[in-house]
Amino acid sequence: MLSTLTTLCLLSFLAHVFLLFTSFGKGGMNKPKYLWSHITLWIAGGLACLITILYAGKNVSSVVDVFDTPAKSALLIVLAFVLSLIAHTIVRKVVMPKYAK
Repeated sequence: MLSTLTTLCLLSFLAHVFLLFTSFGKGGMNKPKYLWSHITLWIAGGLACLITILYAGKNVSSVVDVFDTPAKSALLIVLAFVLSLIAHTIVRKVVMPKYAK
């Protein structure tokens, strides 16, 4: 189960990166693709949180064991949303003005 969840989390994060970088082209921003890039990041954060809730303290991974409380596990979801907010801010302030020219 851990391998399956880890694979799903990794695939979701890779989908996020792919969708984010392909959301922009000569024609501007593809809004649905850009939205899905954020959603896949949130899914990855949720899966990472689930992994730590299920496996922290069971000595399956020293990284997972760091998140040994529900509050620490929830920080992974917070991190996903913060990363999403940072990416969105960069897009609005840096990338989109270049398309407006």
